[in-house]
Amino acid sequence: MSYKTCAIAFACAIGLTSHAHAADVVSSKSIGMELARDIASETVLACRDKGYHVSAVVVDRNGILRASLRDDLASRFTLEIAERKANMTVMAWTDSGTFKKSREDIRQELNHIDGLIVMEGGIKIVSGGFNLGAVGVSGAPGGDKDAACAQAGLQKLSERIEFAVD
Repeated sequence: MSYKTCAIAFACAIGLTSHAHAADVVSSKSIGMELARDIASETVLACRDKGYHVSAVVVDRNGILRASLRDDLASRFTLEIAERKANMTVMAWTDSGTFKKSREDIRQELNHIDGLIVMEGGIKIVSGGFNLGAVGVSGAPGGDKDAACAQAGLQKLSERIEFAVD
C-alpha cells in the first residue's frame, strides 16, 4: 500500500470514528438563572398589579427547576401547582391551556404522573425558535388569569428573551 493510499485510509477512518461518536456529547442551550429569576418576578408582579397573589415557577427545557417565586400572600400549594403546569408545558411543548383543550382524552391519566398537571397557566419560553423552557403560574382566580400574568411577564422581558440565544 502506498503512502498516499495509507494517508487517505487513515483520514477516512478518523472521519468515520469522529462521525460515529458525534452524538456521544450533546450540547444544549438552557435558560440562565438571572433570566429565569426575572421572568418569575415579572410574572408575580403582573398578577399582583391585578390583585392576585400567585406563585411563578420557571423550568428549563428539560423540566429542571430554574426559578421559583411565591408572592407574600400566595398559598404554599401554588408553588407545586405552578411547577407542575410548567412541566406540562415542557412535556407537551405547547402552552398548558392549549394542550388541555386539545387532549381531554388523556388529561386524567397525565394528572396521575408525578410532576405534571393538565391545567391552564403554563406558557412556553422560546428564543429564536429555540425551546428554553416554560413558566407556570398558580393562584389567580382561574387558569386563564394565571396564563395572562405569565404572558405579561414574558412580554415585559421580550427583548432579553429574544436575544437570549445567539
